[in-house]
Amino acid sequence: ERRLPASFRGIICAMSTYHFTYDIPVRYGDLDPQGHLNNARFVSFIEQGRFSYVRTLGLWDGNSFEDLGLIVADVHVTYLAPVYFNQTVRVGVRVSRLGNKSMDFAYELTDAADGKLLARAETVMVSYDYHTDQSTPIPDAWRQIISDYEGIPMREPHA
Repeated sequence: ERRLPASFRGIICAMSTYHFTYDIPVRYGDLDPQGHLNNARFVSFIEQGRFSYVRTLGLWDGNSFEDLGLIVADVHVTYLAPVYFNQTVRVGVRVSRLGNKSMDFAYELTDAADGKLLARAETVMVSYDYHTDQSTPIPDAWRQIISDYEGIPMREPHA
């Protein structure tokens, strides 16, 4: 059984491979003309989940977006089932790889009520300094926190 640091206690996940989840209710304004969750909203939902993840792990204080330290380099979404008004989507978020200047986030979107898988997504996030407009190495403190939380190596084997 995994032992999490005290600062992570209380973060519970219903998904077996995701230690962090974030629930989002589907609003009327999230729908497309066919009455489904608009495909662009899936990306917004994973973004909300990711922001909550980095805040909960203490990687960002939520005050200044210029101090966030991450920028999206790539995003992929696989849509598996339609999502409707008044559904609550549970977004599972995890870091699956830590590189030198980038990390991969993986996501699963499920129905919060019955666990039905709705979508999977991945993003490549680059460590970024918005003040200098340059990529930067992932901070060592972030590596330690993410590695401890996710149970993954702090660096890629060849890095």
